[in-house]
Amino acid sequence: MSRLRPLVLAAGVLLAAGCGGTGPAPDPTASASTSSTAPSAPAPAALAGVADLEVAHGARVGAWVLDTGTGQVLEHRADERFAHASVLKLLLVGLVLDRVTDAELDAVVPIEADDVLEYAPVTSEHVGTGLPLREVMEAAIVVSDNTAANLLIERLGGPAAVQAAVGELGNEVTDVDRTEPDLNEATPGDPRDTSTPAALGASIEQLVLGDVLPADRRALLGQWLRDNTTGDAAIRAGVPAGWAVGDKTGSGGYGTRNDAGVVWPADGGAPLVVVLLTDRGTAGATSDDGLLADVTRLVVAQSGR
Repeated sequence: MSRLRPLVLAAGVLLAAGCGGTGPAPDPTASASTSSTAPSAPAPAALAGVADLEVAHGARVGAWVLDTGTGQVLEHRADERFAHASVLKLLLVGLVLDRVTDAELDAVVPIEADDVLEYAPVTSEHVGTGLPLREVMEAAIVVSDNTAANLLIERLGGPAAVQAAVGELGNEVTDVDRTEPDLNEATPGDPRDTSTPAALGASIEQLVLGDVLPADRRALLGQWLRDNTTGDAAIRAGVPAGWAVGDKTGSGGYGTRNDAGVVWPADGGAPLVVVLLTDRGTAGATSDDGLLADVTRLVVAQSGR
């Protein structure tokens, strides 16, 4: 049974906070003489320096960073739409983890030859034999296996059902319209398969750090994100030595290159949720991991860590 529906209101509050909303209302039971307003999250602040990086790299950058210890948000184009590309796989895995039993986690998912896409480094090795569902999810995150992603979309009931499930998190912004590989098309101005940094960040915080998932499922998701092999030159390249990163990258047309997840400082301080989405707006443009690393360095410098 999904635990997401009771969290819709809470998720909406988190999204509002990320967009500059006020904190909780005063306690209605307090007397006039003693009432006080509960501390609100700091107003979102601009992530300085990103505009200069956009010019230098010839790209558009969306950034949303939440300091989970203070509630401070740093942002740049946080409410603009970008193709989410394979960052969606993080949400897919979290949603499936919320909906299956322990027995279903270990049940074998059939994989047929017709299922296998061009980029399927794990699932292509198991045609006819299949893989346990937990290994399908691991492949979707750790190596970004596209066939694994489609198997998870199918498990959830198709793109429309995935979008409805994301909506149960309070995220009414993210659009899920197609499967792999078409969802990576990223044509400028096409709202299909897009989201905003702020909306993705709120959902990632809920799934990776919040109480949407029970502790054991949350630990699985976090470990797979830390084991990711596709992001060494992105967020991971921009954090200081000793910091831990659990991330999911994504790539698509028009120079789309994304990275999103959670960063844990070496001193054990509260983690940061970091969402970086980029594109170049030109067909055939190359992606740029170096840009993601450069933006991450700004995040570290301005987060006060």
